[in-house]
Amino acid sequence: MRGKLMKGLCITVGLLAVLALLAGVGHAGSAKNTLVVALNQDPDILDPSLSRTYVGRIVYEHMCEKLYEIDENLKIFPQLAAALPTFADGGKTVTIKLRSGVKFNDGTPMNAEAVRFSLDRHLTMKGSARRSELELVTAIEVVDPLTVRLRLKAPFSPILATLADRAGMPVSPAQAQKLGDKFGTAPICVGPWTMVERVPQDRIVLEKSKHYFDPSQAKFDRIVFRIIADDNVRLANLRSGDIDMMHLVAPTDAASLKKEGRFDLSSVTGLHYLSITINLHNKNGKNTPPVDLGTPLANDPRVREALDLSIDREALNQVAWDGQYTPGCTPISPVSPFYDKGRKCPTRDVAKAKKLLADAGLAGGYGFELTIINDPQQRRVGEIIQGMAKEAGFNISLRPAEFASALKDDDDGNLRAFVVGWSGRVDPDGNIHQFHTCGGSLNTTGACDKAVDDLLNKAREVSDQAQRAALYKEAIDKMVLERRNLIYLYHQNYIVAYPKNLKNYKAVPDGLIRLKGASWN
Repeated sequence: MRGKLMKGLCITVGLLAVLALLAGVGHAGSAKNTLVVALNQDPDILDPSLSRTYVGRIVYEHMCEKLYEIDENLKIFPQLAAALPTFADGGKTVTIKLRSGVKFNDGTPMNAEAVRFSLDRHLTMKGSARRSELELVTAIEVVDPLTVRLRLKAPFSPILATLADRAGMPVSPAQAQKLGDKFGTAPICVGPWTMVERVPQDRIVLEKSKHYFDPSQAKFDRIVFRIIADDNVRLANLRSGDIDMMHLVAPTDAASLKKEGRFDLSSVTGLHYLSITINLHNKNGKNTPPVDLGTPLANDPRVREALDLSIDREALNQVAWDGQYTPGCTPISPVSPFYDKGRKCPTRDVAKAKKLLADAGLAGGYGFELTIINDPQQRRVGEIIQGMAKEAGFNISLRPAEFASALKDDDDGNLRAFVVGWSGRVDPDGNIHQFHTCGGSLNTTGACDKAVDDLLNKAREVSDQAQRAALYKEAIDKMVLERRNLIYLYHQNYIVAYPKNLKNYKAVPDGLIRLKGASWN
């Protein structure tokens, strides 16, 4: 009898163990309440003043909160600020009230002085990618411990949207003063999680913060961002349970994942664009004096127009993305209220492209090197462009490169042309101004045209949406139809896959993964 009882007990215990194990199957880090997210690229330096990668913004979303944030409908709301800012002096004085009781992840207070320090750092730090975003700020004043006042030299309509991105991320003054330009190796901000480990090209590990003001929003003890460039490897890892979330699911894979029934997929048209960035005058580094590069691609707008006309945007979308992205020829996405619904993109015209090359003295053809990011999706895009352009007389050689090193080469003026995306901003200014104005912090092409600058600067000063939209339309005519330092190709749909037992995940058109409030069911 005792033997039968023991045998039954063992069976029961064994069954319970199996059931417990099965309960944890389906996500990679269930045992330690960990969520594993696969990114397709390794972020550059994780310093809000210096960084410029889209995948970096996904990591920041969990460890470096901002004064303001955006929701699924692109509405801006307070995050570390206590309320939306107030404006005076015709828009030139901006007053920001801060949340009380907020601490950085090192336990130091996030107050008005810390915000002043961080904004000043954005403006003055060598190599800052935020400088041109905040260039209209002439003074940053601490009114009281929880109030900051910005003085602007002119009204600046995008200021709220600017502070809803990296320019609005306060950093710990103690850590920034301690590490200087090495802050990105151990960043300390305000966030539900904080970084504890980074292995380049492999992983970034965040742990739940002990100091976050709303700890109930951090449902996971750990978030691990794994860097997996290959789409097929990311997909295999998702199916095996080695990762929990797959970032940037290829449209061709989305349908098969849906059929499996194990995963939910979110898909949203983003603020993103992809373009061919063409170097016009940058030889010694961005924002150095313009140099004659001596190439037809840089010097002759007819060659750039021929390249534009050799590309069929609709076919590129169909072949590369199964028709699930949105062809486009401007930096403004269709989801934006500033989108120009009446604009028609150039249709492919190989005959005209050939004539333009001939008129430029290149009837025998023209070759140049096109840098692409070394991942399967971007290699496919590069090969399609290469094939289309060949029919018009271009002999393009593709140069695959690692993402962060390609960005640095682009900054330094080492590239002739570069297929690269921009994740997009809620205000059009963030997608245009710093790329196209003389001395803009992301103007790696060396393009400079006072007429374009005047239009873009005026769009910053007026607050009426219709007026601003008209100014952007005129500026884009000059940039897209005359200068073509960037040839825009399409707007991306952000597709993310995750297990069905992950709850409360919401997709936002900026394409950033947001895990605050999400949890295992």
